[in-house]
Amino acid sequence: MRTLPVGDRALLIEMADGEQAGALHAELLRRRSAGTLPAVREIVPAARTVLLDGVDDPGRWARELPHWKIPSLQIEEMDVIEVPVRYDGPDLAEVASRWRVAPNEVAEIHSSIDFRVAFCGFAPGFGYLTGLPEDLAVPRRATPRTAVPAGALGLAGSYTGVYPRSSPGGWQLIGRTDLKLWDPAREPAALLSPGARVRLVARR
Repeated sequence: MRTLPVGDRALLIEMADGEQAGALHAELLRRRSAGTLPAVREIVPAARTVLLDGVDDPGRWARELPHWKIPSLQIEEMDVIEVPVRYDGPDLAEVASRWRVAPNEVAEIHSSIDFRVAFCGFAPGFGYLTGLPEDLAVPRRATPRTAVPAGALGLAGSYTGVYPRSSPGGWQLIGRTDLKLWDPAREPAALLSPGARVRLVARR
């Protein structure tokens, strides 16, 4: 763990990997829910970091955090969001080739994984889902698409994500969903939030 001050009232906490960052984020939320966490305005997880914004004494946090006992991340205790997916994306055959399986096997493999929202970003409602084994990681496309449709399911490295709206993108597209990931009229507007479990359900 490494702590870095950000301005006068924020602290960036660097962890060794995404799993440790997820465990720290979960522990911060647990303590806040229990009323034992000092005042903090925002807790923002990322790939290997957690940002604490709006804290009164960042130096105190920096001194105390390394002594915390942080339990391992317990994915099975988190909320589950089911996302129906049709695995018919334009890059399905390429991903199948990289995985050395038939295209129709990609859906079976991918939908059997228990995903977790590690963090959000890129666009409102876009969740970076972890859980894909490293041996199934695929590179981004050499040439990004100028427009990826809303609902497209893509892979990049070991991350899985669903585009909440049409935008340029370089992820390998293997499917699509009609589920609305971002809806300003909904509360909360984002369907996915850090820490949530996601189950992708294959549909025909």
